[in-house]
Amino acid sequence: MEHQRSGHAGSRVMLLLTALIWGVAFVAQSEGMNYVGGFTFNCSRFLIGGLVLIPCIFLLKRWNKAADGENPAEAGEYQTKKSGRRMAVAGGVCCGIFICIGSSLQQFGIAQTTVGKAGFITALYIVIVPVLGLFLKKSVGLHIWISVAIAAAGMYLLCVTEGFSIGKGDFLVFLGALGFSVHILVIDYFSPRADGVVISCIQFFTAGVISGVFMLIFEKPSLQAVAAAWAPVLYAGVLSCGVAYTMQVVAQKYVEPTVASLILSLESVFSLLAGWVLLGQRLSARELSGCVLVFAAIILAQLPVKEKIS
Repeated sequence: MEHQRSGHAGSRVMLLLTALIWGVAFVAQSEGMNYVGGFTFNCSRFLIGGLVLIPCIFLLKRWNKAADGENPAEAGEYQTKKSGRRMAVAGGVCCGIFICIGSSLQQFGIAQTTVGKAGFITALYIVIVPVLGLFLKKSVGLHIWISVAIAAAGMYLLCVTEGFSIGKGDFLVFLGALGFSVHILVIDYFSPRADGVVISCIQFFTAGVISGVFMLIFEKPSLQAVAAAWAPVLYAGVLSCGVAYTMQVVAQKYVEPTVASLILSLESVFSLLAGWVLLGQRLSARELSGCVLVFAAIILAQLPVKEKIS
C-alpha cells in the first residue's frame, strides 16, 4: 500500500501546484494584514474556502453517480457510506483544529520576527513530520532522512539571512510548524478513509468558526476593513484554501507523508520567486543555492526504492 501511494506521479504534481499557490499566497497574506487582524483574516479566508467547496461536493457527487449508474445501494453499501460520512466529519473537525492552530501561530509569529527566520522555522515541519511519524510506528527509508537533511540545509540558505536567535516570534512560528506537522499526519490518517473534498470543506468551516471566536474576543473586525482587503482575502480563501488545501487532502491518499511534506516545503521557494516577480525582490546567490538544495532533496525523496522481500 505504501509503495503504491509513494509512486503516484499525478498526486505529486497536485502537491507541487499546492506549494506554488501557497507560495504566492504569502504576498496576499502580507497585503491582507495591512487592513485586518490575523484572526479576522484567517476567519474570512477559511469561511470563503469552505463556501467555495460546497458546490464542488454536489457536482462531484453527481458525476460519481453518473459514472457508477443509478442502481439502488445495498444495505452493506449504505452502512459503508454512513461510516464514511462520520469519518469525514471527524477528520474535518480534527484537521480544522490543527490548521487553525498552525495558521494562527504562524500569522502572529511572523509579526514578531523576520521573514527569513519565520520561513526556515516553518519549514522545519519537513523534519518534524518523520520524527512524529516514528511515534506512530511509521518507518522511513534512509534516502528520506538524507533528503530531510539536504532540504533543511537548503531552507537555511534560502531563508536565514542574518544571525539566528530565538525570540518570542520565533517560538510562536515553531509552534505553528508543529501544528502544520500534526495536520499533515492527521490528513494522512483520514484521507484514505473518507471523501477528501468533504474533509477539506469541514476543516475550513471548523477553522473559520474557531478563528471567528478569537476574532470577536481579541480584535475589532469591521466589514469596511474586510472589504478593503477583498483581493488578498479572496486569493487566500478561494485558491490557497479552497483549491490548494483540497488538492493536498486528495493527493495525500497516494503520497507518503514525509515525501508530501518535502514537496509542500517548496512553498518557501515559490514565495521568494513570487516576491521577485510581483514585488521586484531579487534572489541572492545564497538564496539560489538554497533553491538548488531543496529541489535536489525533492528529487532524491522521489527516487524509487526496491522493497525488501520478507
